[in-house]
Amino acid sequence: MLKGIPSILSPELLKILMEMGHGDELVIGDGNFPAASMAQRLIRLDGHGVPEILDAIMRLYPLDQYVENPVALMAVVPGDDVKPTIWEEYKKICSKYDPDNCGIEMMERFAFYERAKKAYAIVATGETAIYANIIIKKGVVKE
Repeated sequence: MLKGIPSILSPELLKILMEMGHGDELVIGDGNFPAASMAQRLIRLDGHGVPEILDAIMRLYPLDQYVENPVALMAVVPGDDVKPTIWEEYKKICSKYDPDNCGIEMMERFAFYERAKKAYAIVATGETAIYANIIIKKGVVKE
């Protein structure tokens, strides 16, 4: 344990966050996301939801300030009668830590999957909300 580090961030995830460089992307996938088959590096945080993991990561993780949308969400598939309320939580979390730089891009499902395959790492969660997948692009630490 360390002071000031959220306990939800495992040693493995902290290592991954430290290894990542500017422009690298991290996927936090819901419980239905095919993380194991897509990940170059897989971190399992089963039993935890995406919002609590995102909040813990955003305390340490700068968003890329050189792109218009450093955050990407999987758009609802046409025909699905779903309005993901979890997206509002994501906006609040990102705005809390980086209020001037949290533009969000909506991506078609298979485009999201292709981008996820190229991500530095994928965090698999136990999130039960659907369309709760998120990609965050790492920025530059200026401190």
